[in-house]
Amino acid sequence: MKSVHKIAVVGPECTGKSWLCAQLAHYYQTQWVPEAARAYLEHLKRPYQYDDLTVIAKLQIKSESTYFFSEHTKRFLFCDTNLLVIKIWSDFKYGKTDPWITETLHQQHYDLHILTDIDLPWEEDPLREHPNRRNELFELYVKELNSLGVNYTIVSGVGECRLQNAIRAIENAIV
Repeated sequence: MKSVHKIAVVGPECTGKSWLCAQLAHYYQTQWVPEAARAYLEHLKRPYQYDDLTVIAKLQIKSESTYFFSEHTKRFLFCDTNLLVIKIWSDFKYGKTDPWITETLHQQHYDLHILTDIDLPWEEDPLREHPNRRNELFELYVKELNSLGVNYTIVSGVGECRLQNAIRAIENAIV
């Protein structure tokens, strides 16, 4: 049985999670799990609603499982968001989270969470909603990660600097 370390890349919107996952997967010659919410929402023919978040959460877990057991996944699997992201977003937007999401979040294991800092400039995107509330969201991530008692690190920097900071964090935490 192969040994794969799961690493969740989490953080407020527009903090480079997808870019970082792709770069880390390239560096470590492995795969990364794209954010299920983006694909789901891009094909939705209506504004998303509270119940859509549970559908997205289940799609994210299914995708993680598929990539985890893939023969192309080596040593690390980088997950562009996880249920923590969905929980924080649900609490932030709707003031509540489906109990299934919360229960499943507590059952999941990641060897490391990388929390992406808000030091990148905001880029417009139809799926992004709160350019002026990233600091508030970032603080919610810190609070939730501490509450969960999981291994996490904050990664900042722009471009190659951000990538190298993430690689150092992974090497210090896992290797």
